[in-house]
Amino acid sequence: MTARPRTVFLGSGRFAVPILDHLATDAGVELVGVVTAPPRPAGRGGMVRPSPVGAWARSRWLAVQAPDRLRDEQAIAELGSLEPELLVLADYGQIVPAEILAMPRHGALNLHPSLLPRHRGATPIPAAILAGDEESGVTLMRMDEGLDTGPIVAQSHQPLWGQETAPELEERLSLAAAALLSVTLGGWLTGKVPAVPQPVEGATLTRPLRRRDGRIDPQLDAVTLERQVRAYQPWPGSFAETPEGRLVVWRAAPLALGPPTDGVNDLLTGPPGAGAGEADLTGTLLPDGDGLALAVADGALRLLEVQLAGGRRMSSADLRRGHPGLVGSRVGSAALG
Repeated sequence: MTARPRTVFLGSGRFAVPILDHLATDAGVELVGVVTAPPRPAGRGGMVRPSPVGAWARSRWLAVQAPDRLRDEQAIAELGSLEPELLVLADYGQIVPAEILAMPRHGALNLHPSLLPRHRGATPIPAAILAGDEESGVTLMRMDEGLDTGPIVAQSHQPLWGQETAPELEERLSLAAAALLSVTLGGWLTGKVPAVPQPVEGATLTRPLRRRDGRIDPQLDAVTLERQVRAYQPWPGSFAETPEGRLVVWRAAPLALGPPTDGVNDLLTGPPGAGAGEADLTGTLLPDGDGLALAVADGALRLLEVQLAGGRRMSSADLRRGHPGLVGSRVGSAALG
């Protein structure tokens, strides 16, 4: 009977947990260690917490390594001491050095939440939502020294419906990734499943998100901003500065302008029989029924669920009742905290 390959898993975030869960119970491999990000402060209290993968692994009494820098000689030596014959990586957060990639005889496999070569890099899930992609998925690839450039072993295609938030899509893709690994790993280990070079055409590269990316720019169109609201959850969020403080938008919808009414349409188009108003209302919070809408480049963005700084999440109607002065105010670009 062929010995099960000694396997080390590298991962940190929530996306990686279902994949590790599968790997830990896969009879075809021997999971000998987990490498993850070190514990870091998290939450309002700043309490130091392990990564989601670290917490899961320690609860199962697995050997865990959590180096600050995987490129350091000590970190490379410690991983090498596990004598890995296979590496599996998902949502780890650091570049894997060539010395480690060369260790396992079965190679290093990465599960990436996009259909490579589209959306390489750090933020493929927000990028797919922002782009309005009709399809996403997971790619199982053999790692090389490039950034998500290695040959493709298998892919799982997942339709997008234009309503997913980033956390929702991450959860769906993480389960798809675990299933993809389950049906593919045996064939990879026996040489029955080849790795195919990525196509040159269609390659795109995503970048890490910054806090300032979450600022809502009213000069953009409503469809783009609605996608931003879904893509940038939970961080950096989508927010605007108001006279009452920072307003975070959790749910929104493009507002199609129809016949003038007593609400936002009146303000944007003028009363019946009149031409469009001369005032530029872009960036103004407008009444929308009992709630609020934001005037943007091509009309308005209906604010469905919001949160004012220091408060709780609520409907914009509830916010408007508590802060009626928001109606008619303009959002600004105050310094980001």
